[in-house]
Amino acid sequence: MQKLLLDLAERSAWTGAQAALGLAVVELADIPVWWAAPVALALSSAKGWVAGRLGRKGTASTLSAAADPASHPRGV
Repeated sequence: MQKLLLDLAERSAWTGAQAALGLAVVELADIPVWWAAPVALALSSAKGWVAGRLGRKGTASTLSAAADPASHPRGV
């Protein structure tokens, strides 16, 4: 259960950070707020790139393999 909560927390934190940064960028650039969505998508792509180098291969996690719930087999 703790691994599930860790995974959920990581995903929620990244989503919130991407949305907040998208809104901050459009506010600072003084452009229409609808640009926040494309900015957040670009941030998501950047996160995927980082995850591909830091996290376990085949997952979208930025957690290390030791902390990534997808890295450990689950028993029944």
